[in-house]
Amino acid sequence: MITASGLMDIAIVFAFVALALGQILCMVRVVLGPTTGDRILALDTMVINALGLVVVLGIHQGVQIYFEVSLLIAMLGFVSTVALARFILRGDIIE
Repeated sequence: MITASGLMDIAIVFAFVALALGQILCMVRVVLGPTTGDRILALDTMVINALGLVVVLGIHQGVQIYFEVSLLIAMLGFVSTVALARFILRGDIIE
């Protein structure tokens, strides 16, 4: 019989594996992406996967500081995606 903590451990391992696989597939898309739009989208998805890995690591270790770190990663990821997209479209970031 599987206990609640054993089921939680299985779910955490599954989440780690799924997020790591997603991260690897996004890296492949960054390298092989036919257009720059595909590469930007893959980088943004990599930020989201990294965010998920940090959150799952925080759940696994039971430390709350990882959730604050995940907020910082989310903000930086959004700003960097917007800046990269503006640079690709216009050639400069700040007008």
